[in-house]
Formats: sequence, structure tokens, C-alpha cells
Amino acid sequence: MARGSEEAEEQSRTVLDRNEVVLVGRVASDPQEKELPSGDTVWLFRLVVRRSDGTVSRQRVDALECCAWTPRVQRSIRGWREGDQVEVGGAIRRRFFRTGGGAQSRVEVEVSSARLRRRAAAG
Repeated sequence: MARGSEEAEEQSRTVLDRNEVVLVGRVASDPQEKELPSGDTVWLFRLVVRRSDGTVSRQRVDALECCAWTPRVQRSIRGWREGDQVEVGGAIRRRFFRTGGGAQSRVEVEVSSARLRRRAAAG
């Protein structure tokens, strides 16, 4: 078999997985910095994203937990305030951790890019 056809066959057998999200929404409350027992710092915030028209559910918005681990992204998020419209990119992650009650997990958007689109009106 020719080399080119072997490569094409290998590519056709390979499934390309992808975990990538882009969200535009409103910050539900001021982002919070949290220091973990490991010494790592993470910034946490909730993003409220409107669902598109024509959605079967009566629910009109989704409130999604987001986290930022890298200093570059944390610097962007640090200045956000409740009501700001922002755009984030990243991946859905399930994070496992221990608490006094035992092992727990949470699903969140691990933010790898973040930008302010519009500052909330002063009020």
C-alpha cells in the first residue's frame, strides 16, 4: 500500500475529539479569588447566558460556573463587576476536590481567554 493511502486510512480511523466553548453573557456577581489548600489561586464567577429564541424549554437563561487558573486570564477577570457583558473561551471541565464532607466534584467552564465587551451601567 502506498504511504499516502496509509496516512489517509489512519486519519479516517482517528476520531478528533473537541472540547471548546465560547460564551457571551453577563457576570452574575463580582468574580471571587479563592486560594486552595494546594496554594494555587483560582478566580471563580458565574456567567448568565441567554438561550436563543425557539428553545423548547421555558428556561430563558443558563447560569454557568466559570474558573480561571492562569495569571493572564485572572488579570482580565479581576476588573469585572456584576452586570458586565463579557466573552469567554475555554473548555468544559469536571474538577474533583476534597472537603470536610468528603470527595466532591463540579462541572465548570475552565476559561482560557476572556474579554470585557461592555461595562455594566453604573447604578
